Amino acid sequence: MEFKGTMGGIYRITEWITRIAYSNILWLLFSSPFLVALFMKIMLINVEANANDHLIINWTMGILAPFTLFPAISALFAVVRKWVMGDSDVPVFKTFFRGYRDNYKQSMVGGIFYTLLFIIMWVDYKVYMTEFKNLQLVGGVMLLLLIILFVSMFNFFSMVVHYHMGILLIIKNAILLTLIRPFRMIATVLGSGLLLYIGFSYPALVFFFIVSLIALWSFFNFYGSFLKMQDQAERLKLLEEEKQAALDEKVVEVGIEQK
Repeated sequence: MEFKGTMGGIYRITEWITRIAYSNILWLLFSSPFLVALFMKIMLINVEANANDHLIINWTMGILAPFTLFPAISALFAVVRKWVMGDSDVPVFKTFFRGYRDNYKQSMVGGIFYTLLFIIMWVDYKVYMTEFKNLQLVGGVMLLLLIILFVSMFNFFSMVVHYHMGILLIIKNAILLTLIRPFRMIATVLGSGLLLYIGFSYPALVFFFIVSLIALWSFFNFYGSFLKMQDQAERLKLLEEEKQAALDEKVVEVGIEQK
């Protein structure tokens, strides 16, 4: 019995590793146009290309991101959402493709919003830090806002696959959730940073595990916040119902006394 249990555990671990690797590879394939442009950007840095080449590749990445990278990440979050919520045997490819198809429009619109905002804020940050030495404090504020905006993307992808609501409301709530749950935000950043550090140390892991693990960790933190807020809402609702019941009893008692 102990041997069978050990074999079952090994099989389960192997199955999980396969699922994580499969979802990571699907993400690579669906976001490959952006990743190719990113690879070219890295190559340009290494060969010290001129500013015009960098500008062209930056524009290419900015255009490709909303249409390829963001929908692929949303599809990956659709898969890890099922895992976090307990449906570990969900078919990976079917869930990924359905998440890509169903959430494509919202992911694309959200991607355009985030990409434009990132570009504007990054340019402002660079200008304040390099051109206006006496306004570097403003540049520091812009950097902080950039970090908050970046972290809010984790909540954005989680909300896209978890809620049925308009894209503007999703973006608004993603940013608000980032601000009102700072400890979850810090946990997400630290965990993702650790995984990225491991990925940079062992690049092969990026192709098979790192991105899926980051998505899994991010949605886990989001879902923890979601359950806590849901529990708080239910408690408030119960408290309101108890207050209303007590008020109704007082009204009835007053009515009886008047008679």
